[in-house]
Amino acid sequence: MRSFQWIKNYIRPYKWLIVFGLFLVLITSGLHMVNPYLSGKIVDDVIKNGQTDLLMPLVIKLIIVTFLASVLNYFYKMIFEHISQNTVFQIRKDIYTQLQEQDFMYFDTTRTGDIMARLTGDTEAIRHFVAMIIFTVFNNFMLLIFALVMMFSINASLTVLMLAITPFIGFFAYQLSQTVRPAFMRIREKFSSLNSVVQENISGNRVVKAFAKELYEIEKFTVENDGYRQAHWTASRIWESYLPVLDGLASFMSVVLILVGGILVIKNKITLGQLVMFSGYLWALNNPMRSLGWIINDIQRFSASTEKIIELLQRSPRIKNVPNAIKNHKIRGNVTFRDVSFKYGRDYALHNINFSVKAGETVGIIGSTGSGKTSLVNLIPRFYDCNKGEVLIDGINVKELELHTLRSQIGIAMQDVFLFSNTIEGNIAYGKPEASMDETLWSASIAGVDEFIHKFPEGYDTIVGERGVGLSGGQKQRIALARALLTQTSILILDDTTSSVDMETEHRIHTALRSMNRKQTKFIIAHRISSVKDADIILVLDHGCIIEQGSHEELLAKRGTYYQIFQNQVGDFQDFDEEEVV
Repeated sequence: MRSFQWIKNYIRPYKWLIVFGLFLVLITSGLHMVNPYLSGKIVDDVIKNGQTDLLMPLVIKLIIVTFLASVLNYFYKMIFEHISQNTVFQIRKDIYTQLQEQDFMYFDTTRTGDIMARLTGDTEAIRHFVAMIIFTVFNNFMLLIFALVMMFSINASLTVLMLAITPFIGFFAYQLSQTVRPAFMRIREKFSSLNSVVQENISGNRVVKAFAKELYEIEKFTVENDGYRQAHWTASRIWESYLPVLDGLASFMSVVLILVGGILVIKNKITLGQLVMFSGYLWALNNPMRSLGWIINDIQRFSASTEKIIELLQRSPRIKNVPNAIKNHKIRGNVTFRDVSFKYGRDYALHNINFSVKAGETVGIIGSTGSGKTSLVNLIPRFYDCNKGEVLIDGINVKELELHTLRSQIGIAMQDVFLFSNTIEGNIAYGKPEASMDETLWSASIAGVDEFIHKFPEGYDTIVGERGVGLSGGQKQRIALARALLTQTSILILDDTTSSVDMETEHRIHTALRSMNRKQTKFIIAHRISSVKDADIILVLDHGCIIEQGSHEELLAKRGTYYQIFQNQVGDFQDFDEEEVV
């Protein structure tokens, strides 16, 4: 019932259109009762009694009724198709809006294939329900009622005999509905898994080819494809076990009609024309029962799909605005971590982090892979919330700031560079689409984009492929850096942004960064000492803890972990003069 209550909210705006459509269905169902009646009249009055003058009027009526029923059938189907397309449009929009509101944790734990299945296969099942099943159920119900009225008017005892079979049909229909539902839930799960494998393979096609793993990927896809096939096969076996029974019971009515009806005609209880009428009305009684299994099949498919969508739409993100969140706060850039600890699952990624940065200062963050560098900066724009302690910006807990207010004033170049299928200019201006071309060129110049842009005939209007295919790692990093710089926010986070560029280019980029916006607080994550040595404060992380912090000179003087990293990167030259390097 939850599925029907849920879909009702989406089709409510079209309730009067639905009523009109169902009214057309009602008229069409009534018109279907006319032709059997006219056929019976032709048999009794024209063929049996020889009233040939009635033949042409009756035939014309048959043609008119058939034409009118066909026209109304077209119109009400178009009405429900219109409603279904608008309904699914709104559902997809709501799903996509809900996805935009989800936090990083949701995308960390949800397969892309599952999300795509919600937007494709599941919404299509809903569209089919609205476009076909609603009016089909109503049409079959009205045909059943009209047929019973007409059949009772001809011969009540024969009608009751026909209805004696319906309890058996109802029993098997109920059994089918209960048995097939879990099978359809399984189909939706397998469809999601299949989508995930395909999406992952396409996204990682270069890795696949680099390691010559095409056959392995084909085998992996075959396993998932076979699982999807088996899920469908299981469902097919279920309804194929019931549908022949339902169809057979419905067809048995025709056998009863021929035997019993024939006897009644011989005994002059009913006329031959009335038997013809009864046969025509039996179709209206028989057809709903024949299609009952298919209707149940589609309803269960609809129900399985809506459950998945409802689950997504009702998911509340963990990262959201608190009541009365602070809006329109102009961030100056003072950042403080106070006793901050954070964990993704059971294990802590950060332990008791404490440091404070004034507006306009630069923070260098260095440490081995997995030491918690990215986790630390992800807490500033609230991609995640800390489990203990608090992160403060200008003395305000980031949880108290409205998310858009917070994030719109933080520029980020992420470690995992993502470029959209757009022009290079479009990718740079993504965070500030109203930026002028001069502003775009300014940020591109600082990021070093102008050093390679001349290689492309169309320059900044060059369309980059999906995820930046066709660009080198360093080129993608520089475009991502330009995108972050263009926003000119109060806080700038650069997560290993120059790891794929050469040392000379990196030096030019960091020199340009030091000469720009003095009021901007910068967080620079890097593995190279050269990227962070000019920072006002350097944090050295290890296993989620700050083991050292201070300026470049202070950390070298301590001869601790930072000093060891410095030694490893600079090299142990015989003429090494530490004072000159410092």
